[in-house]
Amino acid sequence: MDVSGLVSALLIGVVVGSLGRLALPGHYHIGVLWTLVVGVGAALLGSLVSALLGVGEAAAGDWLEAGIQVALAALGVAAVCRWLTKSMDAT
Repeated sequence: MDVSGLVSALLIGVVVGSLGRLALPGHYHIGVLWTLVVGVGAALLGSLVSALLGVGEAAAGDWLEAGIQVALAALGVAAVCRWLTKSMDAT
């Protein structure tokens, strides 16, 4: 992966992570770095899942892939928030 691919993955991760965070009701106390990490992971995993399902070949493939990525980001944000909350309660 070259520099432009890395930068685009980070930008897509920020967008996907932010949309996933907005898709959840309520207020979540995770920082920008966790949102970025979850977003990049969800973007990569969502691309893999959509490729395995053959979503890219559909007429609205890009929109379906983006929906999968945002849904995975929402799940990831909720999981990280729960994990951070449990780790703070344990201390």
